[in-house]
Order: sequence, then C-alpha cells, then structure tokens
Amino acid sequence: MTQDEMKRLAAIAALDYLEGGIVGVGTGSTVNHFIDQLAAVKDRIEGAVSSSEASTARMQQHGIRVLDLNDAGELSIYVDGADESNHRLELIKGGGGALTREKIVAAASRKFVCIADGSKLVEVLGKFPLPVEVIPMARSYVARELTKLGGDPVWREGFVTDNGNLILDVQGLEITDPRGLEQTINNLAGVVTVGIFALRPADVLILGTPGGAKTITAA
Repeated sequence: MTQDEMKRLAAIAALDYLEGGIVGVGTGSTVNHFIDQLAAVKDRIEGAVSSSEASTARMQQHGIRVLDLNDAGELSIYVDGADESNHRLELIKGGGGALTREKIVAAASRKFVCIADGSKLVEVLGKFPLPVEVIPMARSYVARELTKLGGDPVWREGFVTDNGNLILDVQGLEITDPRGLEQTINNLAGVVTVGIFALRPADVLILGTPGGAKTITAA
C-alpha cells in the first residue's frame, strides 16, 4: 500500500467525527484527501473554515461553502494533518507553511482530529525540521536565537506565507519538552508562531496503515 493510499484511509475515517455545523479544515496532502471525501457529504455540514488559500480554493471547487472564522464562531471539529506526532498527540506542523492559521483554527475548535499516514508517529519530535513563521525584518534575529536553543535554522527561500511572512525551518532539534519549547519560541520577538502544537495538541490521531485506519486518542 502506498503512502498516499494510507493518507486516504485516514481521511475517510475522519468523516465519522463530523457533527454537522461548520467544520475547520487544515492544509496539506492528507487534508486534500479529506476535502475530496467531504465533498461527497457536504450536505451534512453548514460549511467550512479553511486554514489556507489552497484549501479554500479546493473546497470551493467542490462547491463547499467556505466561511471566515470571525463569522463562524466556535467550531465543533477541526481536521488537519501533521508532519510528526508523538504518543501524547503533540505535533509538528507547518511543512506547507500554513501553521499560523492552522493553530488559530485548532484553538477555535472543540475537537482536533489529526489525520496522517503511519510513518508520522514518532517517539520524540524534531526529526522533521520545525517550521517557525517570522515577521520578515526579524528573520536574522530569530535565527540567531533559535541557534542558541540548539537548532540549525534554514530560511525557506522563495516562500511567503498567506500572511505575508517568512518561514525558518529548524533542523537538528530533539524536542523532549514540546510545551516548554513552544512557549519559549513563541515568546521571541518577531515570531508569529511556531509549528509545535503541544499547548493545544490533537484530541484524536487517525493513522492510515496497511492494516487500515488506526485511531489513537489523547490520554
């Protein structure tokens, strides 16, 4: 079974968590499968809030109503992927550069369902480079501070977020205290947000595996 097929299995399983109302929808290749599946049951929901321009465009192509979060209020559920998850469902996200909007929509949702293929479950976060969204003028300063924390920040050149900011991808970290590191990096002047989702982790992790979809819930 290919990785793409495993992502699709996880996306299909996430449909079981729909409660009607307005759904928060994330960004990325696994979420694209979810959007395609959501299109077949769009009559069961009132609409969706999107975490990126790319997801908005894909949903609109399917005829799914997309609302602004400011108009939607609290969301019952948010479905998104992850670049890594540990067994406490603390995540690294932002490989696609949408981490700030993803974090906002996750915070505004009662339940966060994360969908991924089985390879994304790890013992310790950090092998995947940690994305940090920064205000452009703070790029070099934040990079120096991230180096002091033991990381090797690399500017994602040629990429601008939907918010008009830049991304530093931090390599070489072994993140044993995700909550503490999330707070530390978020407190750096010029950081918009960091791609650690530990203060607001996932509530449910659905992993696509060769044996089917496997569900892990937060302890």
